[in-house]
Amino acid sequence: MVGKEIKVLIFSINDEYYATDIMEVERILGFEEPTKLPDSPNFLEGVINYEGNILPIISLTKKFNLPIKGVNKDEKIIVAKQKDEKIGIVVDVVSEVRDVNLDKIEEAPAIVGGISKRYIKGLIKIDKKIIIFLKLGSILTEEEKVLISK
Repeated sequence: MVGKEIKVLIFSINDEYYATDIMEVERILGFEEPTKLPDSPNFLEGVINYEGNILPIISLTKKFNLPIKGVNKDEKIIVAKQKDEKIGIVVDVVSEVRDVNLDKIEEAPAIVGGISKRYIKGLIKIDKKIIIFLKLGSILTEEEKVLISK
């Protein structure tokens, strides 16, 4: 495993850096105001038309219980894919795609404030920053997937 690299997409939410395996990303879209759905979970921003299909758009800010900052005109939507399912994830800024050596990824501590270990692959140390490495396909629980598919 020494010397093995993976490509990650680095993005930020509330000035915190996150990354995901580029293989989980289908596309990055400019922000589009989603259509709100009544009685939906608070982290579901709504839905958009994506390639002729309905794409649920979720807010990681709300999902992770982070403070909500003002309006950001540069927001992007990351279209994440897992098997046949796709979700859109609103992020503040998409920074870069980067190769990361696997030995730069450490296991997350047992207690990571506000973010479940279920969807954290680890912590990446790059340029004196710590980047939270997410499994976007595991962000939603099976129950939440059922809730947003209704």
